[in-house]
Amino acid sequence: MRAITVGIWCILSGATAAPAAGADASAGKALFQQRCSVCHSAETADNGGAQGPSLAGILGRKAASAPQFSYTQALRDSNLVWEAANLQRFLASPTTVVPGTAMLIAVPEETDRDNLIAYLHSISNQSASAAPQAEVPATSQQTANWRLDAPGKSHRISIASLPPPYATPSSRNNSSVVGKPAGATLALPPGFHIEPFATGFAGPRKMLLAPNGDILLTEISGGRVTVLRPAPDGRGAAETHVYLQGLKEPFGLAFYPNAHNPQWLYIAETNRVTRYGYQAGDVKPRGEPQVVVAQLPGGGHSTRDIAFSRDGKRLFVSVGSASNVAETMSKKTPAQIKAWEAQRGLGAAWDAETDRAAVLETDAGSPSAPTLYAAGIRNCVGLTVQPANGAIWCTTNERDTIGDDLVPDYSTRIERGSFFGWPWYYLGSNEDPRLKGQRPDLAGKVSVPDVLYQAHSAALTMTFYEAGSGASAFPAAFAGDAFVAFHGSWNRSLRTGYKLVRVRMKNGEPTGEYEDFLTGFVIDDSHVWGRPVGTVELKDGSLLMSEDGNNVIYRIFYTR
Repeated sequence: MRAITVGIWCILSGATAAPAAGADASAGKALFQQRCSVCHSAETADNGGAQGPSLAGILGRKAASAPQFSYTQALRDSNLVWEAANLQRFLASPTTVVPGTAMLIAVPEETDRDNLIAYLHSISNQSASAAPQAEVPATSQQTANWRLDAPGKSHRISIASLPPPYATPSSRNNSSVVGKPAGATLALPPGFHIEPFATGFAGPRKMLLAPNGDILLTEISGGRVTVLRPAPDGRGAAETHVYLQGLKEPFGLAFYPNAHNPQWLYIAETNRVTRYGYQAGDVKPRGEPQVVVAQLPGGGHSTRDIAFSRDGKRLFVSVGSASNVAETMSKKTPAQIKAWEAQRGLGAAWDAETDRAAVLETDAGSPSAPTLYAAGIRNCVGLTVQPANGAIWCTTNERDTIGDDLVPDYSTRIERGSFFGWPWYYLGSNEDPRLKGQRPDLAGKVSVPDVLYQAHSAALTMTFYEAGSGASAFPAAFAGDAFVAFHGSWNRSLRTGYKLVRVRMKNGEPTGEYEDFLTGFVIDDSHVWGRPVGTVELKDGSLLMSEDGNNVIYRIFYTR
């Protein structure tokens, strides 16, 4: 998934001046690993990476000049060269130096900035491009790439069919987002149609349907919540109101005590959860915010989602890891681990990863500091409550850089005390080779996810479709199934994702299968024109989908 924090590292396109006197490159490397390796690599085989280009060998370049990366227009137009002084100013206040940048988080301490620049200077002689990779051998998952996507195509990823780690090289294959090409169309099953519903947003993410039909939307890059009021025919937004702005990377939204007669709107920012008095039809908050969760760990994966249990008694908050595989987490003795888990829970991470790679919970009626609900979930981007039975689901981005087909993303039900392996294991008792032998005590204690997706698809959010009688309602066979948005791969030689898939259920239970539902955003091996993020079902049975490549919300509907 494209974390907002990539902005800071994507534009470190050069710092030709020498670092500040006394700057510590080693300290800069440690800081880079703690805050940035979830999104970027800097040195060969450092296990870093995500959405941004590698920083190896990029010193002296113009900002926004790395190939195959989609920068903001503001950065492309900045014409900056990243000498030390410019880089210092940008890191101190990104939006002041480049208004409109996707990077919203500053590095406030001058010493930290000096050390980061020193680290980048120390690796400036490394090649900016990866060494030529060996030909990718055929695997059982090689058919999972954009050229073969089609509505109705079924997928079932089994653990038994997965290759061992490093069966293929780790690829850096970023997409470049472009405008919709002339004549480009999106593919859907027969009877389904798609049209733009609203445009002009700044990182549209999660959506929430109000009782009166309004749609509340988080704009993560814009730092705001927006209210969209549909036109009478439901085909587009007749009104758009900024409900709240000045937020810090808002993502999750939820109504309380219920969605039918809400009294509060809860908003998850990257560092906290707040709530505002709300009644259906409001386009501005009622009064000042009330802080529900005062402090969430920041940096690394920045999205925070929220959901209430079906009975309204518990509030859940998802917090992704700060890194790919906890590279900077210190070693503990078995006795120390036992004491830590007695306090925190099975598989709880520590140091910079404390209360991360996890779902936290607190009492909805009397919120307090949240406690660990489920652990070992690298980045539960989307939290979803299944309407049929109240099950809590996580849709998860798994780890990178051990091959094209590892580790599969997934959606899964989670229970209190469950542990899904990160960073030591994946998919049951499969050890991550980078941490082999560190936690033998966890073997046999790792939960296996319900539905596995092609690795590196960047699965973000899940919406269960409920049967409706509206004019645009989907066929009855869709009732109870779920839609999951795939933001799209960067760490796979054969591009995958950039689509909406249907997850099949039978009597409320996952079958393990998913099928392509909406495809067509990929143009070629380098370019795409859309990246799906979130979905919400409207009262007429149609489905809205946000995509943050070109910042459009689409409406998908069915005609008989």
